[in-house]
Amino acid sequence: MALCLMLGGCGVLHRGFLSPAGPVAAATRDEFLWICLVMLFVIGPVVILAPLMAWYYRLANTRRVYRPQWGFSWPLEGLIWIPPSLIVVGLAVYLWRDTHRLDPYRPLPGQAIEIQAVALDWKWLFIYPTEGVATVNRLVIPAGRPVHLSLTSGTVMQSILMPRLVGQIYAMAGMRTQLNFEADAPGTFLGENVQFNGPGFQDQRFEVAALGAQAFGQWLTAIRARPERLDAAAYATLARRSTLSHPLAFGAVAPGLFGRIIAETVRDGAHEGHALAARGMGQP
Repeated sequence: MALCLMLGGCGVLHRGFLSPAGPVAAATRDEFLWICLVMLFVIGPVVILAPLMAWYYRLANTRRVYRPQWGFSWPLEGLIWIPPSLIVVGLAVYLWRDTHRLDPYRPLPGQAIEIQAVALDWKWLFIYPTEGVATVNRLVIPAGRPVHLSLTSGTVMQSILMPRLVGQIYAMAGMRTQLNFEADAPGTFLGENVQFNGPGFQDQRFEVAALGAQAFGQWLTAIRARPERLDAAAYATLARRSTLSHPLAFGAVAPGLFGRIIAETVRDGAHEGHALAARGMGQP
């Protein structure tokens, strides 16, 4: 109990889904707490009765000798089987419903902004196809508006996680996965890769900046004014294995770049990327 009280001062409790900043993370937290409450009915009796039985039938208590009389008992059998069965059935129905409700491919209500994410070694590229801009290691989204994120990898398989906004999902070479989430209010949140992919893994983090509608519009205007252009040559340079000391931004993006990245990994095969990653990690 003392250790639990000490954990109350840890900032890590405010960086995960237990301190949600969006509807998806809030639903995940509610489901987690509800399951923990239900499981107390399973764990509670064991935790309470085990030490009580050990104390009651201790060697020093000579007046209470444990001499069981084995026999069939309907009340005892009902107590053993009925409550656990009801818990299993109830959790099955509840989790079946919520698993579909929290499907990462399921769109959220409202007009979503489309963003394309490419996992690289060791950085994250975010392309805004409608707005025609791109960022690296900084994801800027409008607060209070759904986000539809399409993901792929330009190298080995990786996994994106924004704990206060949404759970993790994989990004794989030659494939396109989807993620829907939303930030309730303006703020800054953590995003990272949680799939080990080599020596730069620990630095593959990014900032998720949720801005108000006006601030997001101003940010777009400022980014579009930048001279940098993300085309095939710029992407080839960006895709080299390296870490960045600061985020990057591109004021223009070659049309269809995300689709070409997927097509190239399909054509070339993901095996070359895996081989490069293995050599980088000292494997043959």
